[in-house]
Amino acid sequence: MNLPAEALRVLEDFRHLAGWEQRARLLMQWGERLPPLGDADKTEANRVHGCESQVWLTGQLQDGQWQFAASSDARMIRGLVALLLVRVNGLSADELQQVDLPDWFNQLGLSRQLSPSRSNGLNAVLQRMRELTR
Repeated sequence: MNLPAEALRVLEDFRHLAGWEQRARLLMQWGERLPPLGDADKTEANRVHGCESQVWLTGQLQDGQWQFAASSDARMIRGLVALLLVRVNGLSADELQQVDLPDWFNQLGLSRQLSPSRSNGLNAVLQRMRELTR
């Protein structure tokens, strides 16, 4: 499956990092770059259930491609969600169904750091994205 251009750039950035400390720093930077969601979007209807942290997600279809926006109250989760958005924004609904979350975070060198609860939370976010595209 082809990766969006920005996802390829992210992979390149993470591949050059030596250890977890550098990856964690870059992960946090990605979280800080995540555009904030307005309070109007931080509603119960947009909250992703299945996450220990608060995560809100919105999505809209533009010219056959999905664009998602998300926010979280937890720094680490915000970074992970930002990297998930890089992977999925611009995909069609069919392409979104094919996204392999564990493989993506494995390629980034982050899978060992994903606790089961974080992994479940990210899966819940991806599942919610897929629901929005139906």
